[in-house]
Amino acid sequence: MTAPLIWVFMFLLVASVPVAHAMLGGAAAALLFDGKPLAVLAQRLYTPTQSFPMLAIPFFILAGNLMMSGRFGDYLVNVARLLVGRFKGGLGQVSILGSVMFGGVSGSAVADASALGNALIPVQKREGYPASFAAAINSASSTVSVLIPPSIPLILYGLIANVSILDLFIAGILPGVLLGAGMFVMVMAVAQWRGLPRSPLEGGFAKFKSQLFVSVPALLMPVFVIGTLRFGVATPTEVSVMAVAYALLVSGFVYRDLTLQGLWRAAVATIIMTGAVMIIIMASSTIQWVLTAERVPQELAGWIVATISEPWMIILAMNLLMLVIGTFLDLPAAILLLGPIFVTIGQAIGLDAVQLGLMMVLNLSIGLYTPPVGTTLFISSAIAKVGIGSVIRALLPFYAVALLVLILISYLPWLTIY
Repeated sequence: MTAPLIWVFMFLLVASVPVAHAMLGGAAAALLFDGKPLAVLAQRLYTPTQSFPMLAIPFFILAGNLMMSGRFGDYLVNVARLLVGRFKGGLGQVSILGSVMFGGVSGSAVADASALGNALIPVQKREGYPASFAAAINSASSTVSVLIPPSIPLILYGLIANVSILDLFIAGILPGVLLGAGMFVMVMAVAQWRGLPRSPLEGGFAKFKSQLFVSVPALLMPVFVIGTLRFGVATPTEVSVMAVAYALLVSGFVYRDLTLQGLWRAAVATIIMTGAVMIIIMASSTIQWVLTAERVPQELAGWIVATISEPWMIILAMNLLMLVIGTFLDLPAAILLLGPIFVTIGQAIGLDAVQLGLMMVLNLSIGLYTPPVGTTLFISSAIAKVGIGSVIRALLPFYAVALLVLILISYLPWLTIY
C-alpha cells in the first residue's frame, strides 16, 4: 500500500492540491490498491476528532485571539521599543523581542507575523529600513512563537508522540530565548553595518513603567499556563479553557477593550485556524494508519540503524530530511506525517522524545520562511510590498542563526531536557 500512497500524494502536491486533500488522495489510492473499502477512510478521518486533549488546540488559539483583539499589541510594541529601541536598528530588535513576548500569548507564528508585521514593517520602512530587510526580520523572528509556550505545534507533537505537553512547554523556553537572542545579536550587527537608526520611544522610564504595568496581565498568561500545569492543578485541555477565561477577564475588565465585534472577530479567526489544523490532523491520521499497518516506521528505523552506525549521523540525516520536507509541507502537516516515524527512529538510538520534539518544531519552522511554502515569508513580503527574491537574500543571516541553534539543540540534550 505504501508505494501508491507516496506516488499519488507527491503527484497531487506537485499539482498544487492542498496538503490535506493530497493526503486523502494518497490514502484512498493505498486502500483501493490493497482492495480495502473506502469506508475505512471515513472511519480514520473521524477517529482523531474524538480526542479530549485535542480540545486544547482551539481553546489556546481562542485565548490568543482574544488577547490580541484589543490594544494589547500596542502595549507590547511600546514595551519592547522602550527596552531595545535605543540600540542601533531598534525597530528590528523590537520585532524580535515582540515575538518572544507575543509567542507566549498567541502560540502561532502566522498570527505573530501578521500582527507584528502590520504594526512594525510600515514604520521600519519610513525610518529607512530596506523593505526586504524589514520583511526578513518579521518572517524569521515570528517563528520564535512556535517554541515559546503555549505552542500549537508542540501540542500536536505531544499528542502524536505521547509525550507530556508540560515537559515540551518547559523544554521550549530556553531554545526559544536562545533563538531570539541569536537573531537579536545578528540584527544588531547588520544594523551597525547598514547604519540603521535608533528608535527610542519618547517618555523615558515613566512611560516604560506605565506601559509595562498595563502589559503585565497579558504577559503573565504563559506563566499562568506553565504554573497551572506544573503544579498539577489541571490538564492541558482544562488549562486551555482557563486561559480563555483569563483572556476574557483581562480584555473585558483590565483593558476594557473587549467589544462584541472584537469577540466575533476572535471567534471567526479561531474557527478558521482550527478548521485548517483539524483537517490536516484528520487527513494525516489516514496516512498514519496505512504506514502503521505496513510497519513502515519500524522497518525504516531498523534499516537506518543498520545502515548508519553512528547516532550523531542519524540525527544529522533526520535534520536534513526535515529541512527539505519543511520547505514543501506546512508545519502541522509535517509534524503529523514525520512524527510517528521519527519517534520510532529516536527510540532506536536512545534520543529523548522531548529533545526530538524541539528538534522537529525548530527545524520545520525554518520552512515557514523558506519557499515554496513559506507562510510567514509570503505574509511579510506582502506587508512590505517587496519581491520574494530580495527577502530571501536578506534572510541568509537568519538561516545561519536558526541552523546554529538547531545544531545546538540536536547535540546538546541539556538545552531541552534540563
